Amino acid sequence: MTKEASTKTRKPKRGQTREALMAAALDLVVKKAPFSSLSLREVTKRAGVVPTAFYRHFPDMSALGLTLLDESFRTLRQMMRQVRQEQTPDENMLRGSVETYFNYVRENRAHFLFVAKELFGGTPTMRNAIRREIRMFTNELAMDMARFPFLNHFSSEDLQMMAALVVNNVTALTQEMLELEESDEFGQQQVLIAAEKQLRLIFLGVTQWKSSQPSS
Repeated sequence: MTKEASTKTRKPKRGQTREALMAAALDLVVKKAPFSSLSLREVTKRAGVVPTAFYRHFPDMSALGLTLLDESFRTLRQMMRQVRQEQTPDENMLRGSVETYFNYVRENRAHFLFVAKELFGGTPTMRNAIRREIRMFTNELAMDMARFPFLNHFSSEDLQMMAALVVNNVTALTQEMLELEESDEFGQQQVLIAAEKQLRLIFLGVTQWKSSQPSS
């Protein structure tokens, strides 16, 4: 038996089954199909555990998917929040945010492939959960934008709209990044450059926007 085959069939140690199930699901998503098309038996086989072991950690496949989703976004939210809070709102913050985000995408490619496939082809439960995460990103960005001196005169509705423009733009560019080969460093760098330019353009346009007064 080869080393690779031995690794695939080796059973996880006690206490590692949960992580093995999550890793197996991501591996299948990357190499085979959307998460929503996977069966419990496929995941447990790839993880090297019996199907009954699955239920000690997750009540069903939907719970496993939601756990993967939470892991995919939780650390990213913390990282982006830290960048925005530690840097002043200028070009350096914009560049730092873009680099932090896309470096995280590259380092966690499997998680983002999982999210991308589920956003457009997953179950209603998964699609709604992903949209909630995206809304959370948008809301946090809008709150942070309110503290920028050149944006503090905008209404909360307009800040939400501006934040949504940023998040939607980055979401589309993330899809472009994921479609590239992992070895395509030039292509990935071009996506990063495009993201910084497009976000700068959005903020330049924002400075010309006249925020409507709230109705009395």
